[in-house]
Amino acid sequence: MLSDLFKNTLLSYLTCKGKVEMERLTIIDIAKLCGVGVTTVSRAINNHPDINEETKAMVMKVIKENHYVPNNSARNLKRSDSKTIAVLIKGISNPFFSPMIKVFEKEIQRKKYSFILQRVDENQDEIEVAIELEKEKRLKGIVFLGGLFSHSQEKLQQLTVPFVLSTIGMTEEFDLSNYSSVSVDDFSESYKIVDYLCNLGHEKIAVITAPEDDVSIGKLRYEGYKKALSGHGIAYNERLVRRMKEDIDSYSMENGYTVTKELLESEEEFTAIFTLSDSMAIGACKAIFEAGKRVPEDYSVAGYDGLDISFYYNPSITTIKQPVVEIAEASIKILFDLINKKVNHAHQIFPAELIVRESTRSIL
Repeated sequence: MLSDLFKNTLLSYLTCKGKVEMERLTIIDIAKLCGVGVTTVSRAINNHPDINEETKAMVMKVIKENHYVPNNSARNLKRSDSKTIAVLIKGISNPFFSPMIKVFEKEIQRKKYSFILQRVDENQDEIEVAIELEKEKRLKGIVFLGGLFSHSQEKLQQLTVPFVLSTIGMTEEFDLSNYSSVSVDDFSESYKIVDYLCNLGHEKIAVITAPEDDVSIGKLRYEGYKKALSGHGIAYNERLVRRMKEDIDSYSMENGYTVTKELLESEEEFTAIFTLSDSMAIGACKAIFEAGKRVPEDYSVAGYDGLDISFYYNPSITTIKQPVVEIAEASIKILFDLINKKVNHAHQIFPAELIVRESTRSIL
């Protein structure tokens, strides 16, 4: 599957010794091997009293077996001596990020800075990872790419270098003065595509959305879906709201396939399905075909992102196309403006485009 191919390619990229700096094991790698947070590893290394002795022994054993040496000398150097930018990516299987990573690498190296690409697992706290990476590599700046971002102001203040949230939608709970961001208006763009489905005559529109604790793009796109239904006087049907599986990669084909298969087996009536990513839309189509149904004759399917595969897939997917290259370029520009103290914080929202293709049809 495409997501597996992308994942393998990106994992190879992450371990490459060429363009990206990945010289040796970091404290983050040790945390992954131990199955604990980076804060726990840090406490074990520094002989902190607030750690279980058994856990400490396990961590120290892994450290010894892997010949890990804490980079204490780096911590004592002035940050001004370092010219390193880290991009922390959550959702490594999502091909949406591939062209963005290329832009980040190109622009960072054009500025004569080193580039670190750090994968963050679904169950990892990206702020903890960033804090430890900041110490290990004496970072000058950070880009957070993708994932669920619901950290408090107190947590964000633990970061001492400039950072930008890229493609991470922020809801009204967040104080705009606490961070910088670049994204599309996920609420409005989601409203746009569901409004389009409603105008085609669809009233029973299912949605594959994020888990309930998502307060970023998942929540915004879900709220846009509900607002569009309301605007057309269509009653909200909770049985048509399906959540991504938390034990499967978020926004992936597998998630779209699994959730749509369950929806079809439930025999709940619907005429269209909106998924929060193109990858999930393709997974949804697979489940529909396996059930002996057709797209769009039996069910219309709409996605979000504007991935290349949404055009080449058969039937081609109706979607919201995000300007990924422009988002990446703006993200890195804002980060360097922060580093050079040209701005205190900045926010940029790009318009996206509704692309109508073969996977949707009118039922009027």
